[in-house]
Amino acid sequence: MGYTISNFSAASSSLFATQTNNIHNHKLQKARSSSSSFSLNTTHHHHRQPLHLRFHSSDVFPLRSSYTRPLSHSSMTVKAVAQTEEPLRVMISGAPASGKGTQCQLIANKYDLVHVAAGDLLRAEIATGSENGKRAKEYMEKGQLVPDEIVVMMVKDRLLKPDSVENGWLLDGYPRSLSQATALKELGFEPDIFILLEVSEDILVERVVGRRLDPVTGKIYHLKYSPPETKEIADRLTQRFDDTEEKVKLRLNTHHQNVEAVLSMFKDITIKINGNASQENVFTQIDAALTNLLEQRKSSSESMVA
Repeated sequence: MGYTISNFSAASSSLFATQTNNIHNHKLQKARSSSSSFSLNTTHHHHRQPLHLRFHSSDVFPLRSSYTRPLSHSSMTVKAVAQTEEPLRVMISGAPASGKGTQCQLIANKYDLVHVAAGDLLRAEIATGSENGKRAKEYMEKGQLVPDEIVVMMVKDRLLKPDSVENGWLLDGYPRSLSQATALKELGFEPDIFILLEVSEDILVERVVGRRLDPVTGKIYHLKYSPPETKEIADRLTQRFDDTEEKVKLRLNTHHQNVEAVLSMFKDITIKINGNASQENVFTQIDAALTNLLEQRKSSSESMVA
């Protein structure tokens, strides 16, 4: 199942290079129309400042400013002054029941980012009967994991769509392994910030074990935090077979091993969010980090103009 970037064809690399070049040209033209001055950045190495943080809403901390990623087909890139228009690229990771789904919705709504979840892409590809979907379905019908190369191709195709390119993207729970992270980086997809939701294991176990599914409506309840509205609904609720304490601890162990490997690639742009708090407080922390990043981009752009 091991995935290596050599599995991709030269055509995929060419497609990305062409798309990326078009994006830079488009942004340069926009910058020229709004300002008569622009700068050329011929340096293709960016020195990132490491972030080793556990973030709380009261903290003030520096995030790296926007930078020009090196293109595989050229050692020189053009960087326009109007960096505030550069879309955000965000990756977020969190254990099962960490509240990641709720936070993704809040982030995508406020910052107008395209929410990309690998699981949703996989189901959509299978439903539409695409070539990747057919290949994935064959593995799933055999009870096997879908190979990295198939899923990475799905993610790559989604991130290259015009809405993702123009608005920016929020990659939800992906990459989940070092090989997936390496594949995305080799294709040129790197985040501006990597958000890790940290929730203590006892709270995660409590959240998972207390979950119940309404088989009629498909709604998820929690016996403590979000109980059913009526006794009729309560009586028909069911528990997923893997929402037991024993199974959730196994899933958490796997998650922690995988996320540590992924963080090794993004440690200099990672912020760790205290996910034990309420969903409102968690979003306040994330929102502050993203706002800080955008403000630093703006300051960097203004200093270049000056």
